[in-house]
Amino acid sequence: MSPTPPRRLRLGLPRRVFSQVLLMQVAIAAGVAVLAAGLFLAPLSHQLDDQAMHRALAIAQTTAQQPQIATDLQRTAPRPDGPVQQQAERIRLATGAEYVVIMNLDGTRWSHTDPARIGGHVSTDPSQALGGKEVVGIDEGTLGRSARGKVPLRDAEGRIVGAVSVGIAYDSVRARLISAIPGLLALAGGALAVGALAAWLVSRRVQRQTRDLAFSDISALLAEREAMLHGIREGVVALDRSGRVRLLNDEAQRLLGVGEETVGRSPDDALGKGRTADVLAGRVTGTDLLTVRGQRVLVANRMPTGDGGAVATLRDRTELEELARELDSTHGLIDALRAQDHEHANRMHTLLGLLELEMYDDAVAFVGEVVGDHRTTAEQVTEKIQDPLLAALLVGKATVAAERGAALRICDRTQLPDRLVDPRGLVTVVGNLVDNALDAVAGTRHARVEIELRAEGRTVVLTVRDTGPGIPAEQRELVFTEGWSTKRPPAHGKRGIGLSLVRRLAERQGGRATVVEADGGGARFTVVLPEALAEPGPDPAPAASLGAVAEEGAR
Repeated sequence: MSPTPPRRLRLGLPRRVFSQVLLMQVAIAAGVAVLAAGLFLAPLSHQLDDQAMHRALAIAQTTAQQPQIATDLQRTAPRPDGPVQQQAERIRLATGAEYVVIMNLDGTRWSHTDPARIGGHVSTDPSQALGGKEVVGIDEGTLGRSARGKVPLRDAEGRIVGAVSVGIAYDSVRARLISAIPGLLALAGGALAVGALAAWLVSRRVQRQTRDLAFSDISALLAEREAMLHGIREGVVALDRSGRVRLLNDEAQRLLGVGEETVGRSPDDALGKGRTADVLAGRVTGTDLLTVRGQRVLVANRMPTGDGGAVATLRDRTELEELARELDSTHGLIDALRAQDHEHANRMHTLLGLLELEMYDDAVAFVGEVVGDHRTTAEQVTEKIQDPLLAALLVGKATVAAERGAALRICDRTQLPDRLVDPRGLVTVVGNLVDNALDAVAGTRHARVEIELRAEGRTVVLTVRDTGPGIPAEQRELVFTEGWSTKRPPAHGKRGIGLSLVRRLAERQGGRATVVEADGGGARFTVVLPEALAEPGPDPAPAASLGAVAEEGAR
């Protein structure tokens, strides 16, 4: 069995965000301090060198301006006790220079710090100074590295008779530079301490805001959040403190009919003025707020967040609302059938009594009258309204109206061909208006609802009148607002959607829906639907005749 290999010690960043941020910021502060110190020391060194060279040049210039030195250089020999050496030493001691060297045109020294070197040739090239130029620089000579200044030495008549070379010890420059380093390090250390304290405060704030999670945990949470937001079948819209959309998932885009371009815009700009924008912006408050967007019925809830923003959730209630309305219609039909069953039983009892009394003629007349009433109602509807869906709806509504003690009448001017572009849409409009009218006349005397449907070219004009209490003028626009209703909510949910859907369907086709006071009291709703009828097709009768002629010719 082979031995287990030793585990390698792996060094890396700590997992906690607090530690990572603190470490990185301290490292940045230290790097900035070192960089600042280096940037300060580099020009300081050059500045000190420049100052030393110009100081040496100034001493050399002052020395060269003394005429006695030029005279002594020409008249005396280079000796350690000569007048030139004495004057040079006096100047060196007075100025603190490292050396003051005076030479003739051949480069022979007349003065030097080391008397033994007097009479020897200079160690550096004096040609530029002897040529009349003033020279500064850092040179390596017999006394080591120094900042030098060289100038020509002229006699009283201005002729160059030699040169003066003055040196400033480079060690003094270095000493000044080194002496500046402790103060600089103290400043850098203070800056680093302040930076570390600021880094600690920032890290603590980051720790509180990130709840001390690791960066990997935050990344995983963001990935999970993205997957969750775009995977759930509920619309989510996040808004910032300024009321602009910050995020919306795929379902919210589908329900609202918008795209990613909505991000960064306000609900009013992205969706237009309306109840949906009001709900998202928080101008309408409450829970399970109903709103209509296009053909969809949405349930919205809005929850404020700690940073001043909000998160709104949207649920699609369109199918549920349709099912609820179908359930209401089914309940109505069941009640109507129950009433008809009761009425049918009474009629059967009446018919049985007539037969037992052997009043056969009266029995036949009674059956004919009952059957004729039902046939007349169905024939009247189908004669004026040729679309089967709409006709079936009105026949059923007539039965429901009769059960509720109201009369549903089809106006004599009603005439609608079977060329509807959107039969289901018109069925929704008529059904909602009739239901609204039947609710309005419930419990009133002589309750009556009148429907008029007529075609004007390709435009369909629908009018529904009722004998109810009517709608006050100041509320005639509010009745078309989502969620507004004066009736008790049904068992399955909330009211205030039907009339809003009516207006939405009308406006989607470029039409309109209005309500005014009806003649004699009550309300009159009018819906105009342009382009609701298809172009009339060819008359089928001539085609049949031609087919018969062709068949006859074939025989």
